[in-house]
Amino acid sequence: MGYAGKVAERGRARALRSEAWTIAAIAAELGVSKGSVSAWVRDVAFEPRPRATARRRKPNRLQVRKQEEIDAAGRWAHERLHDLTDREFFVAGAALYAAEGAKRDGAIVFTNTNPVMESFFCLWLRQFFPIVESRMRARLYLHEGLDLEAALAYWSEVTGLPPAQFHKPYRARADGSRRTSKHVLGCVTVIYCSSEIHRRVSALGHRLLLSSGPFRGSSTG
Repeated sequence: MGYAGKVAERGRARALRSEAWTIAAIAAELGVSKGSVSAWVRDVAFEPRPRATARRRKPNRLQVRKQEEIDAAGRWAHERLHDLTDREFFVAGAALYAAEGAKRDGAIVFTNTNPVMESFFCLWLRQFFPIVESRMRARLYLHEGLDLEAALAYWSEVTGLPPAQFHKPYRARADGSRRTSKHVLGCVTVIYCSSEIHRRVSALGHRLLLSSGPFRGSSTG
């Protein structure tokens, strides 16, 4: 079974949007609804391409080479990760939490601004652990002055959690010295309180470290 489906489509949609593709064009390219694309790319900076009548300047050799390398990398990644097995999905999720998740005991806590990462993690957690959906919570971090309602609806779709299971959002004071449009929908923290599950996930990360690099073949742990 594959688990890269929607996650891969989200990532591809965001990449195309950053290249100034329209929502309709992305939907047609990926074979998904325009509504899904709109939700996936809502926080991606987009500048419409001007409809100039003048002939477009041909890309130079460096630009052509860069695009060829990007396309080749995309094909390479697709060939190797287009369809994850259960075990591959399990290991990838364990590694993701070991790198990005909170380490304190008592709760699974995962924070990210990347909706693909958040969606992947939520799918992983639900797939491999006995999660009680009503106990899952989330908290939104959003700068003051940004659209709270839109951000809540967006992250609710990404995480699969209803707005009622979101804690009171943290509204950070805007910093004029920083870009205000970088994360217009903020970031979200997914929380699941369970010492037992947290210890299992932590043990997975520890086991991954012992099973690789200089620890390969070690009998400890």
